[in-house]
Amino acid sequence: MNFSVKISELYEILPNVKVSGTCKEEEILGLSNLQNAGLGDLSFLGNAKYRSQVKDCLASIILLPLDYKGEPRPNQMFFRTENPSKALAVICDMLDEKLNPPESLGIHASAFVETDAEVSETASIGAFTYIGHGSKVGKNSKLSTHCHVGPGCLIGEHCILHPGVKILSRCEIGNHVILNAGVVIGSEGYGFEQTNEGHQKIPHLGKVIIEDGVEIGANTCIDRARFEETRISKGCKIDNLVQIGHNVQIGENCLIVAQAGISGSVTLEKNVIVGGQAGFAGHLRVGEGAKIAGQAGITKNVEAGAFLKGNPALPYQLAQRIAVLQKKLPDLFNRFAQEKLQD
Repeated sequence: MNFSVKISELYEILPNVKVSGTCKEEEILGLSNLQNAGLGDLSFLGNAKYRSQVKDCLASIILLPLDYKGEPRPNQMFFRTENPSKALAVICDMLDEKLNPPESLGIHASAFVETDAEVSETASIGAFTYIGHGSKVGKNSKLSTHCHVGPGCLIGEHCILHPGVKILSRCEIGNHVILNAGVVIGSEGYGFEQTNEGHQKIPHLGKVIIEDGVEIGANTCIDRARFEETRISKGCKIDNLVQIGHNVQIGENCLIVAQAGISGSVTLEKNVIVGGQAGFAGHLRVGEGAKIAGQAGITKNVEAGAFLKGNPALPYQLAQRIAVLQKKLPDLFNRFAQEKLQD
């Protein structure tokens, strides 16, 4: 990753770091891991297992935890801080602005905004984006290229919609929401009535509400409710390729990792963590602070604070014990067979 940032700028955004060593370079031109970094690069120690790589790292600046005992090489600086990963995130925020300058305010000539739609003067609407009848786009929101906002939608302030985001009719997006490329909000729920003539489609007439501070990963789909609302509460972070069904209620500050599938009418209370590829049967409730391991299959309600693993899901420690015992089954069967022959 190549860029240009002055070391003096790092001092400004990281005022509490403890600096040791000196560096001839006035600018940092790259960001790399400890093993591959060279002169002019910035690197960091975010995971203790890579601590041994610091002494051989050639980066000009290394972000380190406060308890790191070594000293910098000649022409190298150590920035010690309580949380190197957090410090790196602050730097990356600044770099993101440098590498991705803001789009021009206003509406691109190739975009189409219906006459009764309202777009803030401080919003930006990218090329080939459509804003439907009666929809509103708030202050400082940025809609990139090829986005679709259906009729009757509300998009709050300081939102970012990356290319190809589709928000279908009557959905509501709060403030400071980030929707990554290909996200679909308000898609038709999966509902059919089985009849003698085949599968009768059940229209879904509700909507999706995304509250403040939510981020949703690329190509995630969130279905509209059948009658009322599907809701993603404030502070939730949802990864790529997640499927969230109709009428689902996600509580505040939940984390949902890639390829998880949540069936209709499931409720996740606040601070739930869902691992990748976990699946949920419909009409379940998952209690506050529960943790669901990757690939777990949830078929029953989950108590608050539980930690489940496996399919069907079991308490984590029990699932771990069973996994260990399963590895011993071949030896157990061999011993049983030998004892039977001896008898």
